[in-house]
Amino acid sequence: MYVITGITGQVGGALGNALLRESRPVRAVVRDEKKGASWAVRGCEIALADMTDAGALARAFEGAEGVFILPPSEFDPAPGFPEAREVIDAIVAAVTRAKPRRIVCLSTIGAQATQTSLLTQRTLLEEALRKQSIPVTFLRPGWFMENCAWDVDSARNDGIVQSFLQPLDRAIPMVATDDIGRLAAKLLQEAWRGARIVELEGPQRTSPDDIAAAFSEVLGKPVCMQAVPRETWDALFRSQGMKDPMPRIQMLDGFNEGWIDFEGRRDDIVKGTTPLREVIRRLVVR
Repeated sequence: MYVITGITGQVGGALGNALLRESRPVRAVVRDEKKGASWAVRGCEIALADMTDAGALARAFEGAEGVFILPPSEFDPAPGFPEAREVIDAIVAAVTRAKPRRIVCLSTIGAQATQTSLLTQRTLLEEALRKQSIPVTFLRPGWFMENCAWDVDSARNDGIVQSFLQPLDRAIPMVATDDIGRLAAKLLQEAWRGARIVELEGPQRTSPDDIAAAFSEVLGKPVCMQAVPRETWDALFRSQGMKDPMPRIQMLDGFNEGWIDFEGRRDDIVKGTTPLREVIRRLVVR
């Protein structure tokens, strides 16, 4: 039995699809039974649990060959990341009680960074899970290509995409969520000891200018990329409802300054196969 948290999201859904294609038994962990209905129809067991409920999570994890942990991300966290810490405490308590045979945890590129940013939530989770005795793999993907979904309307209507990633010609690791799900399915079925890190990026590193070019190709019209001046970020994010934009700004700084990157050797990084233009095409037509 393979247990998947976050199955209603893009990565968890891709993982669920990959395991079902291999006829593996899947238990879908959802907060709302209605959201699990489509997975139940496909033959999955359904377990109801909130990610802050250690008891419900433990029951969901019981008897599992492998558990995929995908905690919710808090995009406007309070100081000290109390929301993430509550989830982490529940996860650790649940795996300690249920004792699944192995864990694959979705972490992030740059989780090893000592500087604080929005990604520190994943750093804290890695630190906590390293202390328990169950074998754990931290899957660290690059920037999600699907983040381009925010840019579809402006690319289509105005021929412009605004970028916080800068400079515009600087390529960083990006990857499609389908590739993350497929690799997670493979890792869940492997055997290892202790804690290990697996880093994942797409076929090639991608710049904001590459994203504009992909939009141009898919839309059949010129699309250009524009840099959002950094001095405007704080006011812009606050106007969008954020209480404390600093963790998000620090994350963007980390990518732009290069201290958010992969930890391992370039030759050890796993390569996905999904090209950016394919992801853009799906986003445009959906």
